[in-house]
Amino acid sequence: MASISLQGNEVHTKGKIPAVGTQAPNFILVNKDLENISLTEYKGKKKLISIVPSLDTPVCATSAKKFDEAIGKLADSVCIVVSADLPFAMSRFCDTESQKHIIPLSMMRSREFAQDYGVLIEDGPLAGITARAIVVLDKTDIVKYSELVSEISNEPNYEKALEALKNA
Repeated sequence: MASISLQGNEVHTKGKIPAVGTQAPNFILVNKDLENISLTEYKGKKKLISIVPSLDTPVCATSAKKFDEAIGKLADSVCIVVSADLPFAMSRFCDTESQKHIIPLSMMRSREFAQDYGVLIEDGPLAGITARAIVVLDKTDIVKYSELVSEISNEPNYEKALEALKNA
């Protein structure tokens, strides 16, 4: 369990974010076509997993846009944005905001991803959805960088995440 904050108020997450050097847990999430998608779909690519509470918030939208712009310039890399949003809302966000490079995936069918990645908020007003976090994986799904943002309303460290992705 980790202790983070939401607008200065302490909340807790279940589990621990994957540590650098460990094998990333597999997952099954839902894409815009309501298909189950696993981590293995992206085998052979470097992966930046941006975990956000909801794309319908300013900070989450900003981070998605920044990663969308950056990932479009990197070869052999994908940016997966995971949230509790429904696939329809995530798709609408990508269309409205012209996000062409991120891959939005939803936890609508299960909170297992959030538990396995140590980002499931257990208490407070956002209980049941995710904290903000970044996990960077190399082509073999070894964790090269992980960040659980200590204050949910803050942005992640873009520079460190993208540098880890380039070097993965």
